[in-house]
Amino acid sequence: MIKAVLFDIGGTLHTVTNNAKLARSFAKRLERRLEVYDIHITTPYDELAFTLHENAEDYKHWSEQTLRELPNVKIWNEYYLKEYHIGEEKLAPIAEELSFLYDYERVQNKRRPKLYETMEALAGQGMKLGIISNIISSSFVPHIVKEYGIDKFMDVIICSEDVGVRKPSPEIFEIALRRLGLEASEMAYVGDTISRDVRGAQAAHLGLMIQIRNPSIAHRDVGMENVPPADYIIDELWEIPDIIRKVNGEQ
Repeated sequence: MIKAVLFDIGGTLHTVTNNAKLARSFAKRLERRLEVYDIHITTPYDELAFTLHENAEDYKHWSEQTLRELPNVKIWNEYYLKEYHIGEEKLAPIAEELSFLYDYERVQNKRRPKLYETMEALAGQGMKLGIISNIISSSFVPHIVKEYGIDKFMDVIICSEDVGVRKPSPEIFEIALRRLGLEASEMAYVGDTISRDVRGAQAAHLGLMIQIRNPSIAHRDVGMENVPPADYIIDELWEIPDIIRKVNGEQ
């Protein structure tokens, strides 16, 4: 029987839009925040935005190979801003703030329709609820669930930045299970990617995997054609309560 439903954030609870204007605006914001800490970067904003993107892709490749998450001060020093040789000591006071802004201001996040109503319905069914997210900020997810008004429903929040491992490693799911005091067969997970979410839930032998469609991440799932499909594939969050009732034999 399913007793808990946990969710991915980006692409799942909200959709994420990237564009050149947002990237340039973030580069400008980044330079100004660094100046407050006496760290001066004079690279043109478009060039800095491109460098950040390329360096982030390098880090993403490394993390996907190792399934590890570095402390965010190391991410900024060794990857995102590596050309500037700033040093961890100077970046340490601002690394978390930059990591938060990276996922909050560099992109446009738009919550999925009926997000609150879905969480309310699942909580009404007696489900424990929570988040498992690959994210370089430890403050972003707590902030987002509060902004979306669903923080009161959250029984557990697991961020890769806090635990040092990333999906699809089964370890990050096992951490959530231990904190909730549940068996793997009692947890459902909802995510948008095959490469991280579906593979991770399957590796952890969770009781139920629900994939929500997100065409914008198709490039992340290239080469995943042979991965067994999710138990359910949905278009909208509000489909989930009925699925849980069905799986638990309540309808």
